[in-house]
Amino acid sequence: MHSKLPPLNALRAFEAAARHLSVKAAAEELCVTPGAVSQMLKVLEQHLGVRLFVRVNRGIFLTDAGRDYLPPVRNAFRQITEASKRVANSADSGVLTVSATSFFASAWLVPRMASFRDAHPEIDLQIVTSNALVDFSRSGIDVAFRHGHGCYPGLRSDHVLAVEMVPVAAGALVERLGLPASPADLASWPKVQDADRKGWSLWLQAQNLAETALPLGPSFDDTGLLLQGVIAGLGAGLLPAAMVAPDIEAGRLVQLAEETHIEAFAYYLVYPEANAALPKIAAFREWVLDAIRTDLCAVPRG
Repeated sequence: MHSKLPPLNALRAFEAAARHLSVKAAAEELCVTPGAVSQMLKVLEQHLGVRLFVRVNRGIFLTDAGRDYLPPVRNAFRQITEASKRVANSADSGVLTVSATSFFASAWLVPRMASFRDAHPEIDLQIVTSNALVDFSRSGIDVAFRHGHGCYPGLRSDHVLAVEMVPVAAGALVERLGLPASPADLASWPKVQDADRKGWSLWLQAQNLAETALPLGPSFDDTGLLLQGVIAGLGAGLLPAAMVAPDIEAGRLVQLAEETHIEAFAYYLVYPEANAALPKIAAFREWVLDAIRTDLCAVPRG
């Protein structure tokens, strides 16, 4: 039994020689010498521990083992070829996979998808909802919308829009600490933090308050989980106003101060710098930024 894969060149030599039943024809196809093909076939037979060909004066014939081995090898090469074509074709056109938070996708992106389809019918949008930072090298994601500070090493971040943020807390926590009379009173409250732990600092700056050492508190890279942490009473949270409006109305949360527009704490379009010139990414980027510029009244407050 062999746990290691056979050498790829030997497999290619086997498939070509089996298809032509000729070492010479296989060598011509692979642009190598017949001696090189014969050596690769020998390496493969030694690796497998079986004979794949019967060699006669006028040519070669497959053994029973060779006939059994050929279909899966041929199928594997066919699958690799087809997959390679799909990847190559999708690099410039076809499907554009976009990652976005559920809130941003439903509030801003989905209502405008028809506009993008009309402008670029050759590109199909595939929306994947997630709050976590994307690993572009493994996930198959082309671009991502993320809310934060736009600082992602190795990635390009285009500022899309800033939204009004509001501090909120669970009713039980407000009953225990008392409703803050001013933004300054919130400085000492327990906090639920964003992943970068910068949101509250930016909020304090926006209130013209001196930045102080913030109380420690749990942090989340998932906005939905951060919201649930606030509802559970873990601390005050800073969240998009439109996102928490239903919870405030239902009495699950209490608004602690006025809504604040924090320009640096915004939604960004994020993607690898090396892919910026790909036609489908460039087209999507321009469409997004144009939509923000020309349709400001339709931008959601959240």
